[in-house]
Amino acid sequence: MSKSIYVGNLPWSATEEQVQALFAEYGKVLSVKLISDRETGRARGFGFVEMEDADALKAIEALDNQDFGGRTLRVNEAKPRAPRPPRY
Repeated sequence: MSKSIYVGNLPWSATEEQVQALFAEYGKVLSVKLISDRETGRARGFGFVEMEDADALKAIEALDNQDFGGRTLRVNEAKPRAPRPPRY
């Protein structure tokens, strides 16, 4: 099974390749998705990394509160997205 990991407080300059390299130290990275603003296309400073369960737990433990690009990362297991009300 794989786990989705929330990665917050990323520097806006971070690339998916840099985030993948960071997490790859703890196991096989299945995917990386950095979230960008729909209007401006600029990075929003967070994203999601998907890894195998055991590797994900190691990465979360090792990387939460670590410095990356001058910012303190927030790393934890991603929670399912809450349903949002429809936009009119």
